[in-house]
Order: sequence, then C-alpha cells, then structure tokens
Amino acid sequence: MDYRYLGRTGLKVSELCLGAMTFGRESTEALSYDLLDRFVAAGGTFIDTANVYSHGLSETILGRWLKGKRREDFVIATKVRWAMGEGSNDVGLSRKHILDSVHDSLRRMDTDYIDLFQIHGWDPGAPLEETLSVLHHLVQSGKVRYTGASNVSGWQLQKAIALSRHMGWEAFSCLQPLYNLLDRTIEWELLPVCANEGVGVIPWSPLRGGWLSGKYHRGMENPPSGTRVEEAAKRGWSESWEAYANERTWTIIDALFAVAKEAEKTPAQTALRWLLQRPGVTAPIIGVRTMKHLEDNLGAAGWALTGAQLEMLNMVSDPGLPYPYDVVARAHEGRARAS
Repeated sequence: MDYRYLGRTGLKVSELCLGAMTFGRESTEALSYDLLDRFVAAGGTFIDTANVYSHGLSETILGRWLKGKRREDFVIATKVRWAMGEGSNDVGLSRKHILDSVHDSLRRMDTDYIDLFQIHGWDPGAPLEETLSVLHHLVQSGKVRYTGASNVSGWQLQKAIALSRHMGWEAFSCLQPLYNLLDRTIEWELLPVCANEGVGVIPWSPLRGGWLSGKYHRGMENPPSGTRVEEAAKRGWSESWEAYANERTWTIIDALFAVAKEAEKTPAQTALRWLLQRPGVTAPIIGVRTMKHLEDNLGAAGWALTGAQLEMLNMVSDPGLPYPYDVVARAHEGRARAS
C-alpha cells in the first residue's frame, strides 16, 4: 500500500483509511480486531472513528485493540459534534462539549493523543471563534495533532480556514466529505477550496452504501435482503433505494462493470481506484462489515486505471454544472485559451 501526505502537512497516511463505524454494531469486537489486524498486515496505518459510532463502543474497541501495540505506528482520527447524551450541552461545538468529548474519546481509546480530530458537521449555535479557538488549544496542548472537518459546505470550510489563519490558530488540514462515482457535487466548490488551501480529502461512503460494490445492476427492482440500502429506507439514511434507483445510477454502474471487466478487477476495487486517482483525494475511507468486504476493498491498492478507463467513468458520472459553476468554468476555459 502506498502512503500519501495529508494535504500540505508532513503527516503521511496509508492510501486507504479503515472506517470503524461498523465496530460494535455490524461487526463484533472479535471481528473488529480481525479486520484491524488484516488492514495493518496489508500496510494500512490510517483508522477513522467517531465518538458517536456505536455510542462510543467503536472508540472503546479500537482502544482495546491498540493495547500492546506501538501507538506511533497508527494515525487515529475521531470526531465531535453530535449528541452523546441527553443533557443540553451533550451536543454541538461549544468549548464545553468539545473539551468533554475529547477527554471522553481519549479515555475510551486509552491514548494520550488524537492524530486527527474532526468536527462532524457545522454547528450554527456555536460561534465559530469559540470552536476554532478550542481546537487550536487542543493542538497546542498536544492532545490533538491535526484538525479537520466533515459534512460542511464550501463557504463554511473557507470561512473556518480563513478565520483560523487570520487569528494565528491551527487551520483545518483535512476534509471528510461524501464523494464517489454517484455523488460528485463536492467538485463544484469543496474540492477547489481544498486544492487552494492545501486540505487533504478523505471521502466517506466511497461505494455509496454498497451501490458501487457489484451487488447492484440494471434490471433490479428491489435491494438485496439484508443490505445497507434495504436498511436505509427504515432508518432514513441517504443511500436509500428510492434515492438512487434511477437511469443515471444504472448508466454509471453499467460503465463500472465494463471498466472493471477490462481491468480484471472487481467493481468495488474499480470504484475505489477511481477515487484514489481523483485530484486532491488522500485516502478513501473503507467501511466494511466482513473480512470478505475488506479483502475486496484492499484490492484497490497497487495498480492504476488507464487514461481511457478514467475518461469513461468521468464521462458517465459527470453530474453537469449548474449556475454559477457553469459560468465560472467557461471563464476559466476562456482564460486558458487566451494564454
């Protein structure tokens, strides 16, 4: 497995990140240990969790697995934002909740520091100065090494970075967005911000809940039983059958199967490889429930799609540019021709 710098930092991470959202939920503690061991054996060093995953159990399982291992060998990421209790201050990005959360995460993972501490979403109730100043304090104290954001808009990310730099505070080094062949709208604004500001990108749901795993194909009328997509309708998750069972999805999946066959790889490996070769992407987060899923996903490393294969996937998955991004793109094209 290759290693990449996280944005403009000097921190190197494995090109695939193991997501721990399934730990303590779909994956038992014993299976979680096996998944971690296999990931590390393949060269993986980057592991992402969050305080709310399995209501803290994901962090606890990760902490137990870390015991007896050389902590410095791993880059551990976690998050703060969503509710961990019923109290009025058990949610959000206030100084109180962030400090309470980081101490709880450190305790659950039984570690002295967090490599990457991310806000899990925007909090309109907390002043941005309050949030960013306490994140800077955590970096200065050594409890956190780098900071990042997830589930934010372009203007929110840019404002946070600009404010941090103006105040001399630690600025976000990483963005964790939804990004895959079916969901490319971050290319309109978020990716340009990241490229301009030197922010690494670690996409979540790179296979969109299984849609790009090879389980789904044109002609299906319902999701397979027991899949995340079937569960999405019950839980209100965004990767539901109703949201994606359309002609655009089937066209993309048709092309994915064709490219995978030509490359002699699985559809999941091909979809992950496409992301790995997208400009600005550091490491897709692979969230797996079984060892079979992990073995398949690990096969995304160590090879490359050809230019023609990339062009095919780019073309069929291009969502088009709405206003004003279409105008901006034409202006850039005109400047390029003039030069």
